[in-house]
Amino acid sequence: MTYKGYLIDLDGTIYKGKERIPAGERFISRLQERNLPYVLVTNNTTRTPEMVQKMLAEQFHVETPLHTIYTATMATVDYMNDMNRGKTVYVIGEAGLQTAISQAGYTEDKENPAYVVVGLDSELTYEKLTAATLAIQKGAVFIGTNPDLNIPTERGLLPGAGAISKLLEAATRVQPVFIGKPNAIIMNKSLDILGVKRHEAIMVGDNYLTDIMAGIQNDIATLLVTTGFTKAEDLAGLPVKPDYVLASLDEWNFNEK
Repeated sequence: MTYKGYLIDLDGTIYKGKERIPAGERFISRLQERNLPYVLVTNNTTRTPEMVQKMLAEQFHVETPLHTIYTATMATVDYMNDMNRGKTVYVIGEAGLQTAISQAGYTEDKENPAYVVVGLDSELTYEKLTAATLAIQKGAVFIGTNPDLNIPTERGLLPGAGAISKLLEAATRVQPVFIGKPNAIIMNKSLDILGVKRHEAIMVGDNYLTDIMAGIQNDIATLLVTTGFTKAEDLAGLPVKPDYVLASLDEWNFNEK
C-alpha cells in the first residue's frame, strides 16, 4: 500500500540518544523529496518544539519545519485546556514541559493544584514526589505525559517518565491519565495535524510498547525499525505483529505493496 502521511517517532528511530542514525536522517529527506506530509510525534517532554527543531538541525542534520513537531507536552497542554478544570498545576518535569505549561497560562500551585503533570525529570527529588503525592491525594487530576518506562540512550535503557508515574501511582493508588503514545489523545491530534485519514497513515517507530501499540490501538498501520528499543527477536511471542519490520529505514519502499 502507498501511504499518504507518516507519523514518526524520534529517539531510537531518527536518532538514538546523542548518536546519529543516518538512515533515519535520510528517511526524513526522502519524505521531503516526495512532498509526503509527516509529523514527528515524540513522547519526550524535556524540550520545547523549538528546542527539538534546533537539536535535529544541529546534531542530526535534519531540517524540519516547526509545524511538523508534536510533543507529548503539547498534547498535555491541549488536554488540560479541553478539560477546563482550572489554571493551576504542579509539574514534575524539565524545561520543555515547564515552559510550555507556563506559556499556556497555567500557574504553579504546590498545595492545591487542579492538575499534577508528570514528565521526565533528571533532577527528581523525594520532595517533588511528596508534593505530587499529596496533591493527587487531595483530588488533583493526575496526568502522565507518557507511559515510557525506559528511554534508549547510548548508555543503555534509562528510567523514563512512565517509571516516575508508576511510583506515584503506587504511592497514591490513583491511575494517571497518560497522554503520549500509545494513547489516543496524542494520536488523534497528530492525525489532525497530518491531515490524512487514519487508514492512509502509517506510524513509524522503534518501540513496540509505545510506537507500534499506538498504531495498533488506533487503527493505524505500523512500521517497526529495530534501531532502538525493540529488537526483531522480541516480536516472536507477541499476539499482534507490526505490519512491517525493518532493520533500517533505508529499506523502506514508499510504494510498499
